[in-house]
Amino acid sequence: MAEQATRTHKSFEGKMSEETREHLRAARDEFHKSMEGIIPPGLMEHRQKARREMLLALRTILDASLERMDEKKKK
Repeated sequence: MAEQATRTHKSFEGKMSEETREHLRAARDEFHKSMEGIIPPGLMEHRQKARREMLLALRTILDASLERMDEKKKK
């Protein structure tokens, strides 16, 4: 699995210790590694393609909605 980029989002800063946050990150990474051994690779590839198609469908819906808004402004 590719190494994840360092996140700049600091929503938990000051709410839990850095040690706790680091432990949670490590637990998440280990969980993801364990799932890779259980889930067939084809399923993950299919999931990724299906997610992309859903996002493209959402984009189409948003574009159509924006076009209707623009048409109403022109009238």
